[in-house]
Amino acid sequence: MKNSSHAPSATSLPRAPRDDVGARSTRYLIMMGIRILCFILMVVVTPYGWYTWVLGAAAIFLPYVAVVSANVGQEGRRNRREDPEPALPAAPSAATPPTAPETRVIRIQETPPHPDDTPERTE
Repeated sequence: MKNSSHAPSATSLPRAPRDDVGARSTRYLIMMGIRILCFILMVVVTPYGWYTWVLGAAAIFLPYVAVVSANVGQEGRRNRREDPEPALPAAPSAATPPTAPETRVIRIQETPPHPDDTPERTE
């Protein structure tokens, strides 16, 4: 089996962290601009009606949405899973029973030395 490793293409590489931060900051600033616009339209547009409540709700909840979307970087939005081993070996078929590995048992017994077997010391 050959190990087929290929270099990633330039279009599949993730965005540079500097570019990712720039895009998130731009998205946050646009949402905050929309929030300010909602505040202005809420006060300026008369007669007041249901749209006043919608603009007020948008002005209240847009900061939460803006902060959450700015904090979730590119890694959080990418749902692609990369498999480090794309080709796994085939599973054994059910027709052939698996063979048990050969087992060997080695026993070691130690017996206490007899007093006659000990060498005598000469000083």
